[in-house]
Amino acid sequence: MAIRSKLSATVSLSACAVVLGSIAVPAFGQDVDETAETQPTEEAGESSDDVIIVSGFRESLASSVAEKRRSDLILESVTAEDIGKLPDDSIGESIARLPGVTSQRLNGRANAIAIRGLGPDFSQTLLNGREQTSTGDNRAVEFDQYPSEVVNQVVVYKTPSASLVGQGLVGTIDVRTIRPLETSERVIAIGAKGSYADLGALNAGSKEFGYRVNATYVDQFADNTLGVALAAAYTDEPYQLQEFNAWGYAGDGTAGNPFVIGGSKSFVTSTQLKRFGVNGTVQWEASPTFMVTVDGFYSNFNDDQSKRGIELPLAFGGGFDVDPYDPATGTTTSTAFGEFANSGTFTDVRGVVRNDIFQRKADLYSGGINLDYEGDDGWSAFFDFGYSRTDRNELSIESYSGTGYNGDGFDPQGDGTSLSDTIDFISDSNGTSFNPTLDYSDPNLIVLTDPLGWGGSRIQAGYYNNRIIKDELFQYRLGVAKEIEGFFSAIRFGLNYTDRAKGLTPDEFFVSLPDGATEAPIPQSALLRSTNLDYLGLGPVVSYDARDLIADGTLILDPNTSNDIPAKAYQISEKLMAAYLQVDIEQELGAGVLTGNLGVQAINTEQNSTGLAFIDLDNDGTQDRVDLSLGDNFWDVLPSMNLSLRFDSGWVFRFAASRQIQRPQLDDLRVAISYGINNNEAESPTGLAPFISGSGGNPLLRPYRANAVDFNVEKYFAGGAGVVALQAFYKDIVSYIDGSRTIFDYSAFPVPAGQTPATPIGFLDTEINTGGGDFYGAELSATIPFDIFTGALNGFGATGGVGYTKTKIENAQGDVDQIPGYSEWVANGTLYYDLNGFSARGSVRYRSEFLADFTGFGGSATRRLARAETIVDAQIGYEFQSGSALEGLSLYIQGQNLTNAPFVSQFDVPVPEAVIDNQRYGRRFLAGFTYKF
Repeated sequence: MAIRSKLSATVSLSACAVVLGSIAVPAFGQDVDETAETQPTEEAGESSDDVIIVSGFRESLASSVAEKRRSDLILESVTAEDIGKLPDDSIGESIARLPGVTSQRLNGRANAIAIRGLGPDFSQTLLNGREQTSTGDNRAVEFDQYPSEVVNQVVVYKTPSASLVGQGLVGTIDVRTIRPLETSERVIAIGAKGSYADLGALNAGSKEFGYRVNATYVDQFADNTLGVALAAAYTDEPYQLQEFNAWGYAGDGTAGNPFVIGGSKSFVTSTQLKRFGVNGTVQWEASPTFMVTVDGFYSNFNDDQSKRGIELPLAFGGGFDVDPYDPATGTTTSTAFGEFANSGTFTDVRGVVRNDIFQRKADLYSGGINLDYEGDDGWSAFFDFGYSRTDRNELSIESYSGTGYNGDGFDPQGDGTSLSDTIDFISDSNGTSFNPTLDYSDPNLIVLTDPLGWGGSRIQAGYYNNRIIKDELFQYRLGVAKEIEGFFSAIRFGLNYTDRAKGLTPDEFFVSLPDGATEAPIPQSALLRSTNLDYLGLGPVVSYDARDLIADGTLILDPNTSNDIPAKAYQISEKLMAAYLQVDIEQELGAGVLTGNLGVQAINTEQNSTGLAFIDLDNDGTQDRVDLSLGDNFWDVLPSMNLSLRFDSGWVFRFAASRQIQRPQLDDLRVAISYGINNNEAESPTGLAPFISGSGGNPLLRPYRANAVDFNVEKYFAGGAGVVALQAFYKDIVSYIDGSRTIFDYSAFPVPAGQTPATPIGFLDTEINTGGGDFYGAELSATIPFDIFTGALNGFGATGGVGYTKTKIENAQGDVDQIPGYSEWVANGTLYYDLNGFSARGSVRYRSEFLADFTGFGGSATRRLARAETIVDAQIGYEFQSGSALEGLSLYIQGQNLTNAPFVSQFDVPVPEAVIDNQRYGRRFLAGFTYKF
């Protein structure tokens, strides 16, 4: 252990101060050895007596640099500036500023995180080292669920070690909360902030102002052997959205048949987010060698959206005037079209006024107990139990109104002419604006009905869809380690068992009018302030709350008894048994020190899905209910190596190699499969007919798998407060997941009535494992305090990075596939000033175009190509200094999305005017304080 002692003696006073001040600790339940005390944090020749201890944003950066330097894994991190005070308004925004990391906005909030250009499907999120259930259909954690005020640190691991359980393909995000025995004194902190959305209160009943409040208490008792931490935060904030949405585009881009907007479904959306989160931790140092930690987290999340707008069938509904509309003169001309119809007129348009509700409620419970033994003889061990559960309801209500039932419309002239609209339009790269002739806010014109006859023989005035999802996870970990002498400094062995179950129960109804009526007036008492769609030229539309109309009986709910509804239900079980063996490395090599680890992790997966299918088994023309259950059992062996060569001069060279996996989306494992007899012998996989073909989920789906190598060069300076790092990485993706047709064995399934299949081997259209491809890139990042150039710039600095990623992934057909969430370029940067209590900073983050997730009907996800975007934020603040009567008080003002950058998606045609979504969230301004006693 001579080397460990030698290196420990070189740790600078400043590094100790920022690490202790940030209360940063390794994740409980993980046996990841970051050897914090072994890494030099000072350039040769520097004296710790000359080091200035900093605080605030600079302390947060210095702590993150120290975390990066001392770890043997390649990582990035963000640390709270103070108790209950992350550098940004949300966890997602703070993470999105890390090198090689970015985010996708959801309702204006940075919520879905992409690492190294790949979206949330390819990473894993932990809370204090433990795997978590999710509030979405996939495994990705939505960071809205975790109040930033209860989080102390977030670490993004870009490479795994054998002892890191729950790792992802491109990264693992570990969200960490306060550990009370890591503080040196009692802390009581409170905070509050107000928010303002500059788009205003767009919908009746919505707000433009919101607020957050939080409080934190940390204390130690019994001679600092018992510690308690409690943090709580409540949020009540509005978010506003002006959205243009196109159904798609008709035409083929020729002069005689140009691309033209096929239909529009545009909404003004007002969201009220209410969230209460509380986190508590108790630590007991039972003896100098034994620590007990118990922690728990609870979040109640209510995201209530009012979506009001109008749906217009345009080119897909016929009635398109091929003579383009000239907005300058208000007339049409006979100029020939090019490849895109930028203007024109639609006739006989029958719009559907929409008053929709989307409400997501979720309760998240998480916690566990950790027993940690650290002997004085080199032996150490831990046991960790973790529990996570999410109960989620996603309710969507669609409510339709228009000028009449099934396109009939009113007959205001009494001459048999139905009422429809004539709409001029202009399309450009921002979307389409309109000039209608009807007033869609007139309650004498707009009635509750099925305007386009979507219900067929049923008069359908809307639809009610409630998705009830339960997700529960138990996790058990056990680890043992022994320090040894020689090239290998320690050997570690551990076991992990994870038992997860996730299920969906659909609850769906038709929204109808009582007594079979085709139309009904909107009750005067239910009418709200009209919703203004002037940003699209559509003017105001009639507004009401469909929940009120359902409650008073104006609209009624008829159960949807279709077999398609219970067939959507599923229950997925996943049981993982993992074992790992790892050796740590610590050895002098000439003028440097080699540290790292070498190990292997083996995982056995037992996955199973149960659900329903409806099949005519007895040939009586009726569908019989069949319970299905199917699954698989397989192993993954994941070797890994992390090596760091460190020099007293501040240079660190890293090399990492590993086998990595990412499990598929849980809902892709559902057994809900629709199948039947196919008599086309030419399509049979065996050449025999009849055979069975179907579509649905795939309970046999295996993970994404890749072989990866990373190489880093890092230079630390300014007493360990600054760093410049170049990262290069390559992943050979050997197994990818893609939607396609695969050969499937139906021998475990009941045989449909009719002809007996010649073979149980048939086809299934589903998500399958395919061949992979290449994924590689480089990142350049830096944190630079400007006082290294001149003392006149003391307090000034910059941090940020740029990443380039290239992929070439083949799908099942051998074509190059677009990876969800993939951006070729991501970049971010922050300029800051932080000195004597005053702080100011401006931040920019950029990502190139990517395949983005959008919420479709009933909460289901759909993906579209999103354009590149650049987001600009800024913040100023002041912390009253020691000796002031207001010592402990911090004030700050923040501005988000200052350039009002939209979130835009593009239709898959080669013209920029073919916009699918243009979502404008506006600017947000926040002002608040924190006070620490």
